[in-house]
Amino acid sequence: METPRIVGILLIGILVWCCMATSANADTKMIYKDSNQPYNVRIKDLIGRMTLEEKIGQMIQIERNVSSPEVMRKYFIGSLLSGGGSEPTPQASPKDWIDMVNEFQKGSLSSRLGIPMIYGIDAVHGHNNVYKATIFPHNIGLGATRDPELVNRIGVVTALEVRATGIHYVFAPCIAVCRDPRWGRCYESYSEDPKIVQDMTEIIPGLQGQIPSSYPKGVPFVGGMESVAACAKHYIGDGGTTKGINENNTVIDNKGLLSIHMPGYVSSIRKGVATVMISYSSLNGVKMHANYEMVTNFLKKNLRFKGFVISDWEGIDRITSPPHANYTYSIEASVNAGLDMIMLPYNYTEFIDGLTYLVKNNFVPMSRIDDAVKRILLVKFTMGLFENPLADEKFVEQLGCEAHRELAREAVRKSLVLLKNGKSADAPLLPLPKKASNILVAGSHADNLGYQCGGWTIKWMGFSGNNLTTGTTILTAIKNTVEPTTKVVYNENPDAEFVKSGGFSYAIVVVGEHPYAETKGDNLSLTIPEPGPSTITNVCGTVKCVVVVVSGRPVVIQPYVASIEALVAAWLPGSEGQGVADVLFGDFGFTGKLSFTWFKTVDQLPMHVGDPNYDPLFPLGFGLTTQPAKAQ
Repeated sequence: METPRIVGILLIGILVWCCMATSANADTKMIYKDSNQPYNVRIKDLIGRMTLEEKIGQMIQIERNVSSPEVMRKYFIGSLLSGGGSEPTPQASPKDWIDMVNEFQKGSLSSRLGIPMIYGIDAVHGHNNVYKATIFPHNIGLGATRDPELVNRIGVVTALEVRATGIHYVFAPCIAVCRDPRWGRCYESYSEDPKIVQDMTEIIPGLQGQIPSSYPKGVPFVGGMESVAACAKHYIGDGGTTKGINENNTVIDNKGLLSIHMPGYVSSIRKGVATVMISYSSLNGVKMHANYEMVTNFLKKNLRFKGFVISDWEGIDRITSPPHANYTYSIEASVNAGLDMIMLPYNYTEFIDGLTYLVKNNFVPMSRIDDAVKRILLVKFTMGLFENPLADEKFVEQLGCEAHRELAREAVRKSLVLLKNGKSADAPLLPLPKKASNILVAGSHADNLGYQCGGWTIKWMGFSGNNLTTGTTILTAIKNTVEPTTKVVYNENPDAEFVKSGGFSYAIVVVGEHPYAETKGDNLSLTIPEPGPSTITNVCGTVKCVVVVVSGRPVVIQPYVASIEALVAAWLPGSEGQGVADVLFGDFGFTGKLSFTWFKTVDQLPMHVGDPNYDPLFPLGFGLTTQPAKAQ
């Protein structure tokens, strides 16, 4: 009599086992790993599997020097970065970089769901953290070229050099509209004119790949393994702070905000930019890192931006004064404002604990966490990171290659702005003759690769000298260009007697600013540091001279203009100083136009076209031209 009951029990057991097996089989079929599925299907599948801890991990970006493969696995970290000067080893090779990035990535892939991390770096004028990379002119010089197609090509090359080191993501371009040259980041701005800045967003399809015409608006686009994710920064009003004080307050009405600071973002989003970085600064007294109206309502809803929004370095800490005074509040305010990824970049366990508490106690809704993670995953899926998480060495030969240096040299030539040429228009000094008996090259910036590259080069604040990367100084370029019979005498800071007794045919004086970045570059006086002015006086008071100003912005030059025969703004030209000599000696003509107003005195600042008292030394758009010289 027990047999039917036993059979029944066995049948039920078999059915239960079958159901469990079917369920397990369905669970093991990870749809998010299927590249044939649409992104939204993959995201929905993956986010449905994620715990709160895994979601918060995706929202975190930390510095490589506080991470390890185990940290990546244990805390599900979504992103790493190298800050300025942060490298695997001094003078690291591309392979050193690749090996480091891949080791971290293997940690991420060993986590429960195997979500790859994205590695970011400041590649703001080429792959500028990396030894032997091509260093392009800073944005202020590129703005003077008025050549969006050139900037697009620079984006393509920069992406290749970044990929050569195994990195996927760049914190560029800076599309700030610098409205006051006293700001220490003015050289990161293409122009004070929003139209020029908007035109230069053409670097984004260079970095990310050309977006298809039918591609949906606002959705991030990264086209293949030769491209990188870009980042439009710093949203919004970073270049409009009072007196140009970094991270300060931008006071502006809605019309001014939309017409001056917003156009670059509209264009960037239209071109599929993957990420947007928030500005340290405040907008009419509201910290941008806590500005729900501008981040969620305007950027995400009005402009329909679908990529992810990232904080700046310790940006959420600075919501309070002093920074980090109430970190729980900073987490709540920034995440609820609409920030998706937080560049912490150190205190990840404190952030995890804080955000976990805020979610579990309903201060931050789970819907906000899910929105952030969906956006981050969309960028990762778009980039193909799930299919190709590990870098190989196929691009290593691209780093600093000759073709890329030639492009940088072209950019230098086109960025130079000729401000004066001769005592009168019918007696020009430039182009200089290559054949002369004896010429003088002077000035602190003539033979200093670090100075001509500026900040954000190898180190955050840049460097001095010729030993930390490779390139051509302006002095070397001059020697390469003149006739072999022309004697080139270099004296960094000669006295007047030396100049008088030298019998020089002419002199080239190269002076300017010392490297700086961010707040350390804020400068209310904008004078050329000594001995620059003394060199100008000693040389140009004695022999006909051309002064080449190497600077990240217009500087005080009016007191010296009368004694200067010719004056050139070279900005921060980068590693390829040969481009300067190409134009000085007439192999190519001057074509650059000022992308910033050049003031007479700092008392006039801020000053822009259209102001009732617009009275510059040289107006926006000014630039004399020359024709290439005939063979000398």
